[in-house]
Amino acid sequence: MREGSDPGVVPERASFEDFYRKDYQAVVGLAYALSGSRWLAEDLAQEAFLAAHRNWPRVSAYDQPGAWVRRVVANLSVSAFRRRMVEAKALVRLGVGDRRGLPELLPEDVEFWDAVRSLPRRQSQVVALHYLEDLPVADVATILDMAPGTVKKHLFDGRRGLARRLRTEEDET
Repeated sequence: MREGSDPGVVPERASFEDFYRKDYQAVVGLAYALSGSRWLAEDLAQEAFLAAHRNWPRVSAYDQPGAWVRRVVANLSVSAFRRRMVEAKALVRLGVGDRRGLPELLPEDVEFWDAVRSLPRRQSQVVALHYLEDLPVADVATILDMAPGTVKKHLFDGRRGLARRLRTEEDET
């Protein structure tokens, strides 16, 4: 596992500041993978850490406070996606809205993360946590509060969906 991406095992009630410094980049990365927007990812991460800070006496007592923050980010990303869909539909009705990808990403990266975000919500969350943060199934299960077998099923279905989508897009080009 990469340094700083351990889902928040915090030694003996560490300070919030230490926890924040340790997990911030990984949580922003997860939020980015789930949202597709650097700015939204930072907002989602800040909102999740703010919730952790407000509840730090309780959250710091958890075995893995980072898992709690990642679950908050995963849930917030779903809400943000729903809001963005409503906004996009409204803009289409108004005939406005030029949406551009992030220029610093390679085309295959944009295509891949678009495909991940097109998966059903839980599949995209599991795929992002497992592959982006290099987390084992057990840690993903803890973060998303689901059984390891359920995580494995979502990973299997997500991989199959990605393969189908990416293969289809390759065939079209």
